[in-house]
Amino acid sequence: MSRLSCIGLVMLGILLSDRALVLADRQQAKPSTAAQGDAERGRAVFNGRGICYYCHGVDGYRDKMPQLAADTAALIAQLNPSPTDLRNSKAQHLKTDKQRTRAIREGHPGTGMFPDQTMTDPELVDTLAYLALLRREGS
Repeated sequence: MSRLSCIGLVMLGILLSDRALVLADRQQAKPSTAAQGDAERGRAVFNGRGICYYCHGVDGYRDKMPQLAADTAALIAQLNPSPTDLRNSKAQHLKTDKQRTRAIREGHPGTGMFPDQTMTDPELVDTLAYLALLRREGS
């Protein structure tokens, strides 16, 4: 084998190794349904930057809506179907964290829920933990 061929094989090995590390990092970053999140941090996302509370109510209480601009509140009031009561597991159509993750990331077709691409993976895992807490409190 020529020296040039050896160098080529070494370079190919390095490239494949780097690619495998990148793919492994991506797999670790994806939220898993078994991942344990921090519900208190999830609460801060839900009631803050995640703006979930705009439609689902502060802490998931549908009767505790935040103060919103009049036009925003009017649009939310017109949603049909209305946003799900996150404290009532029987009223929820999304039964798994995988389904919830998809709805958060991609939106929920047939509803007013739009995609959230700004929430980080750790924030998403924390939010899922908080949603689980809401379901337990509501039952």
